[in-house]
Amino acid sequence: MTEPAHATIAEDDGIITVTIDRQDKLNAISPSVTETFWEAATALADRDDLRCLVITAKGRYFTAGLDMRTLGGTRHGNPETEHLHPGWNFRRNFRSHHLLYDEFEAIEKPIVLAAQGICLGAGVEMAMSCDFRFCTPDAEFGVPEVFLGAIAGSGGTSRLTRMIGPAWAKYMAMAGMRVGAEQAKVIGLVQDVFPADSFMEQVYAFCRQMMTISPEVLGLAKLAVDIYTDVQDRTVQRHVDRIVAGQTFGNFLEGTQRFRAGGGAEQTESVPPAGGGVGGGNDGSS
Repeated sequence: MTEPAHATIAEDDGIITVTIDRQDKLNAISPSVTETFWEAATALADRDDLRCLVITAKGRYFTAGLDMRTLGGTRHGNPETEHLHPGWNFRRNFRSHHLLYDEFEAIEKPIVLAAQGICLGAGVEMAMSCDFRFCTPDAEFGVPEVFLGAIAGSGGTSRLTRMIGPAWAKYMAMAGMRVGAEQAKVIGLVQDVFPADSFMEQVYAFCRQMMTISPEVLGLAKLAVDIYTDVQDRTVQRHVDRIVAGQTFGNFLEGTQRFRAGGGAEQTESVPPAGGGVGGGNDGSS
């Protein structure tokens, strides 16, 4: 009997969604799941009609991390010879995750992780390469690799430190501690916490709101923020500001013309309120 798909892809009005559904294995990331991520990322990068990628899951866990039987990679070595150079084979297999998360960062379109439940190990590593992260109040986040005698090597240490700073990165990646949903929001691990009963509705509302912004502007904003994070030189940052401003000048002119023509108040009203999620409040109210 054919094994059910470990993850599925759906498309709706410019949004492509990957849903992990391997609940009997706590949504552990298998090679099949990794291949599905690659399929969705390639489609997002190549197709102009796709504007946003959402990654979510079904069940109590978003993911428990990599499937330890396969380590979730897609480039396994030859079983007859891999004992001759196990480290090289391990790194080659693991590289499929490194390249995937690098691709998430490189695609000039928004990628959203929607953690409806507990997110561990590779799930956190993947989350750190996404542009936006949302969760329900039931979510928890952890990188338990230290308890297995290793450190999180696909971004769970480096990207985590970049995202939440060294103090909280040590709390999670060195001490192996988990953080809950509200704590994750406080430390910057997630941008918002939405109620479970309206979770995906609010995630998709955020995506649709963001998709009203010019694709060119979104892409350049993503690149610029990443450059500012990685290059800690104010002179370089200001030069990037000027380059990006020049690249988006045409969009800016169009926007100001619409504003002057009478659309200003309407555009201002379309901007979501601060601190309350897309729906105007974390209670899901509008």
